Amino acid sequence: MKKVAFYTLGCKLNFSETSTLARLMEQHGYERVEFNQNPDIFVINTCSVTDNADKKCRKIVREAQKINPDGYVAILGCYAQLKPKEIAEIPGVDAVLGASEKFRLHELMATFEKVPTGQPAQVFNSPIEEAIEYHASYSLNDRTRTFLKVQDGCDYPCAYCTIPLARGKSRSDTVANVVRAAQEIAERGVKEIVLTGVNIGDFGLSSGPGLADQREATFFDLIRALDEVEGIERFRISSIEPNLLTDEIIAFVAQSKRFVPHFHVPLQSGSNRVLGLMRRRYKRELYVDRVQKIKELMPHACIGVDVIVGHPGETGELFKETYQFLNELPISYLHVFTYSERPNTTALAIKPTVPGHTRAERSKMLHILSDKKRRAFYDSQVGRTATVLFEEDVENAERRTGRMQGFTENYVRVVAQYDPLLINETLPVRLTAINANGLMEAEESEAVLETH
Repeated sequence: MKKVAFYTLGCKLNFSETSTLARLMEQHGYERVEFNQNPDIFVINTCSVTDNADKKCRKIVREAQKINPDGYVAILGCYAQLKPKEIAEIPGVDAVLGASEKFRLHELMATFEKVPTGQPAQVFNSPIEEAIEYHASYSLNDRTRTFLKVQDGCDYPCAYCTIPLARGKSRSDTVANVVRAAQEIAERGVKEIVLTGVNIGDFGLSSGPGLADQREATFFDLIRALDEVEGIERFRISSIEPNLLTDEIIAFVAQSKRFVPHFHVPLQSGSNRVLGLMRRRYKRELYVDRVQKIKELMPHACIGVDVIVGHPGETGELFKETYQFLNELPISYLHVFTYSERPNTTALAIKPTVPGHTRAERSKMLHILSDKKRRAFYDSQVGRTATVLFEEDVENAERRTGRMQGFTENYVRVVAQYDPLLINETLPVRLTAINANGLMEAEESEAVLETH
């Protein structure tokens, strides 16, 4: 039995696909091991959102060679679709699988041979236009909560983004299949599912030959069906575009049995001028309306924001617009991305470009703002009773000192005294104070004391 190890770079979607690929390999007679356990085969699932992701891929290949110089190295994922020839020249890489080929990993492994030193890797890479099939995926055992893929690909022509080139057109699973997957996950004892995809608000487009662009359902249809799945205590929406986050979705989450009051809504810029250059499908006024609607119905909801700094055409004044816009919004945290040039994107033709040191300065400013926003949000939660899903995370420093952690329904990270009986349990606690590490302290509420 050959041993195979997986390493995942990038997003929650990649984690869900890696986990599914690993289960497929096990079903075909391979033993899954950890990366450092001298596997025969290394599989690296890549991201290519930024240059750093590309560099990380090369670093992981070097580490694999140190662990087992004779090990077979296969690269798949977004980077593999976008730059197969470049990856094929990386020393130590033996195979490159594109978007249409990665779910044939177990089948193609039968043809794989170790590439002689100095020779390029085998490349299995079809044009992205052929990536029309949908492959259901969900993660298990990789992390505490499960990431359930419901959608893939994207039809949005954002100026800075390579995802449509790496994953193809928007396509989805069916509502029935997603519900069935959620039921399977519930049977394994998982309490929380995070719905993930490239553009999940676009859920409902069918996949397969002759079916592209046929819409059979909507994201609202999906969440209504999932809300009835027994055994899952929480559904969390990973990220949804503001123009696809409708009033009916917000209102449904507000009264849902299982969907939690946590929204991650990409903004990218608080300047309408820059949003236009980015070719985004909304203006900042719509974004304000979405945030206000959430807070009106769910005052304690957590709202996360994606924002890009240094996009071509972003002058100092336009960046100030973004900063002031974010500063005034009642949001909870930011995910800040520094713009990096990506081949074959329309942003490359936009002038003026922003110098690297200026991008770094703007990124630092927004990271500081994010810390302030998160602290203010946590401060607003002190004294409340919330439900926490406790998890065991052995890599967390708090855990090694007799502590455990978990998240409230509105995504406040909580630490408490370690108790093995509480692992993977959702229990009410009273949020008491923010500690020196910026995490929320909690104590058992009376409701817990009466039953625990």
